[in-house]
Amino acid sequence: MGNARQGGSFGLLKLGILCGVLAPLLWAAAIAFCGTLRPGFSHYTQYISELGERGSPTEFLMRYLGFVPTGLMHLAFAGALAATFKSSRPGVIAALLLGLNGLARVGAGYFPCDVACEDTGSLGQRMHSLFAAVGFLALAVSTVLWSVVLRRTPNLRNLAGYSVASGVLGLAFLLLMVGSAEPGTARGLFERLSSGVLSLWILVFALRLQRR
Repeated sequence: MGNARQGGSFGLLKLGILCGVLAPLLWAAAIAFCGTLRPGFSHYTQYISELGERGSPTEFLMRYLGFVPTGLMHLAFAGALAATFKSSRPGVIAALLLGLNGLARVGAGYFPCDVACEDTGSLGQRMHSLFAAVGFLALAVSTVLWSVVLRRTPNLRNLAGYSVASGVLGLAFLLLMVGSAEPGTARGLFERLSSGVLSLWILVFALRLQRR
């Protein structure tokens, strides 16, 4: 019975790490695919969330192919990390922050933004903006915190510098996006750079855990 329980736990752990590998790939694919279905859509000037804006032809696809499933995968990956690094308090905290990002992404998918993600004051727009902000910040802070954990972890120490650099870059691009909030600016580019840097970190971290 004990061996079967341990085997089941190991299987769940492997599944959670696999979710960490697949989530960034699915996220990038959803953004690229939905973008091709929107003639004239600009990845340079428009937010990712505009692919799932209320009433758009790609609303359903982006919400339920992009936001919700990848958010759930982040939760599963966070659970695997919490189990793997359960003896490290910073590791558990960093995993919880990653899980908070996953919950926030699911929330951002459940509450689509209004057209052009303009601040209309509607409940849906306010909730979407809140979840998006919480998700980005939680993931960036988690990435930086993981650098502390990985520095103390044999065979993963060389990821520590990469983790802090990814977190700082993710925050920097996010701030540039906030500072370029006017339509027609590079806000879409900065958002994708922030999301891309942080998503790549998840992919690299998960792949290293798979090999380990």
